[in-house]
Amino acid sequence: MQSDMLRRHEATEATMAKYRAKPFDWKAGTTCIHLLRFHLRQLGHKPQPLPRIRSAIGARRALDQRGWKHVGDMLDTLLPRLPGYAMMTLGDVAMLRSGDGFGAITICAGPHKVLGWHDDAPGMAVLEPHEIEGAWRV
Repeated sequence: MQSDMLRRHEATEATMAKYRAKPFDWKAGTTCIHLLRFHLRQLGHKPQPLPRIRSAIGARRALDQRGWKHVGDMLDTLLPRLPGYAMMTLGDVAMLRSGDGFGAITICAGPHKVLGWHDDAPGMAVLEPHEIEGAWRV
């Protein structure tokens, strides 16, 4: 049987390969929610289908309809929350603070590194996280 760490490594590599250098784009469906869903599927989860969200307004509406303040509330319904981000291992999920108030879902890429989008990068990249709001075990 494949070791858990090898499985996490392969899933994280597949997620990085699919989204590397792709810009965040609501209309194209290249968002942190899509990143999360793909990554969860790589790790054997069967997440619910996503609502069709084409804008920040649509995303806010989808969160509000479910009573969620930000994507961290959504993650709490999907995955077990870790007591602190220092407990994350490769392939776990973190939410970073974002200027729009949604929160930004990222994937742990190793110690002090996450996969995600940032205003300073033209596409999805490996980032040094700042202002981690929460972490979840995958």
